[in-house]
Amino acid sequence: MISIRPGTRADVPQAFALVTELAVYELAADQVSNTAEQMADDGFGANPLFGLLVAEESESQKIVGIALYYFRYSTWKGKRLYLEDIIVTEDFRGYGIGKLLLDATIEMARETHCTGMMWQVLDWNKPAIGFYQQFGTRFDDGWTNCHLDF
Repeated sequence: MISIRPGTRADVPQAFALVTELAVYELAADQVSNTAEQMADDGFGANPLFGLLVAEESESQKIVGIALYYFRYSTWKGKRLYLEDIIVTEDFRGYGIGKLLLDATIEMARETHCTGMMWQVLDWNKPAIGFYQQFGTRFDDGWTNCHLDF
């Protein structure tokens, strides 16, 4: 049995382990500079920068998936929810947990009066693309991601 609930500061170590697992899957483990401690402060400090939903396996109380999101503002669309990541641990993929997390995130966006959601997916991640297509997702062409690291 899987339950979806808001994450807490106590969930961060398990959530960060999933972030690390995703980085390994995406062949980018060397790019992770965040820490569980920083993530806890950033998400559950005085001015939270993100929201966290967790998928918890009821029997073991193990967190087997997360959805991490934050709000952004579009001059064209208004308040939007940006889904930074949905991560389901490898052993629990294929059981509908990603759908439960995405459904809960969509509901969060609606409850907080967002005009929509957005996120990114790597062009080679065919399983994720197929998953998002089930929701009627529109994939944009012609945009290039830009980064400035400090």
